[in-house]
Amino acid sequence: VQLQASGGGLVQPGGSLRLSCVTSGFNFDYYAMGWFRQAPGKELEWVATINNHGIRTSYADSVKGRVTISRDNAKNTLFLQMNNLKPEDTARYYCAKYEAFAPYSDWPRGQGTQVTVSS
Repeated sequence: VQLQASGGGLVQPGGSLRLSCVTSGFNFDYYAMGWFRQAPGKELEWVATINNHGIRTSYADSVKGRVTISRDNAKNTLFLQMNNLKPEDTARYYCAKYEAFAPYSDWPRGQGTQVTVSS
């Protein structure tokens, strides 16, 4: 399983970023996927998940209304569109593959991409 996230960077408060996660090594369209984030000194935090068909999504309250998770099964790619970014969104963002009967902290995830929101 390989999960390569990209698209992070430095953005001012109120700005937008679109994260991508290119995957390989598994049947992408069989699995729900998720985005998680971890800020320095803090625990891993769930951000959003999407089912395998891309029809059902769910979001953490901290990002609801500002973030959209989506996927392109033809390209084995997961996305996270983030708008109206806040300094508290600063974290390393990871995409992860759903793992049955496992807590989300155990879902396979890649190296992540850093998002920094600062003026």
